[in-house]
Amino acid sequence: MAHVRTASVTRGDVVVLVGTAKGAFLFRSTGDDRRTFEVAGPWFQGEPVYALAYDGRAGRQRIFAATSSWHWGPNLRASDDFGESWTSPETTPVRFPEGTDDLKQIWQIAIGRDTEPDVLYCGVEPAALFRSEDAGVTWSLVEGLFNHPHRERWEPGGGGLCLHTIVPHADDPERMLVAISTGGVYRTVDGEATWAPSNQGVRAQFLPEENRYPEFGQCVHKVVAHPSRPDRLFLQNHWGLYRSDDYGTSWSDIAGDVPSDFGFAMVVHPHDADTVYVVPLESDEFRCTPEAKLRVYRTRDAGGSWHALSAGLPQANAYETVLRDAMDTDSCDRAGIYFGTRSGKVFASNDDGDSWQALAEGLPPVLCVRAARIG
Repeated sequence: MAHVRTASVTRGDVVVLVGTAKGAFLFRSTGDDRRTFEVAGPWFQGEPVYALAYDGRAGRQRIFAATSSWHWGPNLRASDDFGESWTSPETTPVRFPEGTDDLKQIWQIAIGRDTEPDVLYCGVEPAALFRSEDAGVTWSLVEGLFNHPHRERWEPGGGGLCLHTIVPHADDPERMLVAISTGGVYRTVDGEATWAPSNQGVRAQFLPEENRYPEFGQCVHKVVAHPSRPDRLFLQNHWGLYRSDDYGTSWSDIAGDVPSDFGFAMVVHPHDADTVYVVPLESDEFRCTPEAKLRVYRTRDAGGSWHALSAGLPQANAYETVLRDAMDTDSCDRAGIYFGTRSGKVFASNDDGDSWQALAEGLPPVLCVRAARIG
C-alpha cells in the first residue's frame, strides 16, 4: 500500500475517508477491483476527526471534516481538491447563536437530497441540528428541534449529549428523522418546523423494567434507510436491533440470529433495501466483539435472519470495537463494505461482504469511515 501526502483522484476511483483520534486519511483505489489502495494523509495531525462526508452533487468534489483542535476548538473544514488544501481553521461556520449554547463537538455531517443539491446537515453536541443551503458555506440552527420542550430533559450518553444520526426522507422534503444519545429518535413531517419522538417499541435497557419503553430517552446508536424504500428504517440501539416499516411510527425487534443485540455500527447495502450490515459487541460493559472473533453480520431479508461474515477477518484474540460511524459502503455494482476499529485497523470487502482484506493496521483509533465512488 503506497503512502502519499495528497491524493491524485480521478473519475471512477473509489475513495475511503477515515477519521481517527489523531487525524484523517484518504484511501484511493482505481476501478472496480478495490484490492490495491493508495493512502494519503494524515491531515489535522493530532486532532480527533469525528465525522467526514463527501459531496459529489452539482459537479462538486468536496470533502467535509469535523475536527477538534486544542487551540481552535471544534470546527467544520472543507476541501475541494481531495485534501491538498482546506478551509481556514480559525473559525467554524457551525456555531450556536450568541447567548445560547457552546459548541462542544460536530458528530455528523449529512449530505442532503439530490433534489436539493446545496443542502447539508450537521448534528452536534450539545444535541442540535444545523442546516446549510449554500453547500456548506453558512449554517443555521434548526430552531424547531432546538426549542423542543423535551430538550432540557435529554441526558448525555457515554459520548455526550450528541445528535449523531440524520436521515432525510429520500422522496419527501418535509420529512426527516434524527437520533440523539440519549434522547432517542425524533422526526419531523413539516419541513423541520416541529418534531415529535418516534420510539414506540424501542426499549431503554438501562431503565427499571417497568419503565423500559418511555416516550423518549432511549440510547439509539444508529438508524439507516435505503433511498428506494425510505419509509423502512433499521435501528441499532444501545441494546436491540429494530425495523420500522412506517418511518418510525412503530418499531419491531429483528435481533433473532445475532450473538448480541448490542452494538454501534449499521449500514444498508447501496442497491438492496433488504440487506443490512451490523457489527455486534458483547455488551455495554465489555464493548468487544463476541468470543474475540471479528465478524460482520448481514441480513438479506430485512432482519428475518442474520449470518456471520468472517472470511479474511481475524477469528482469534480479536477484541475489537467498531463505533457507530466507522462503517460505510461504496456504490459499486458489487458493493464495497468498509469499517475501522478502535485498535486502528481498517478492513474492506469488494464483494458485498463475502470476503475481507485489511487496508491498514496501526492507525490511531478509528472514529469514522466514509466511502464514495467519484463520478
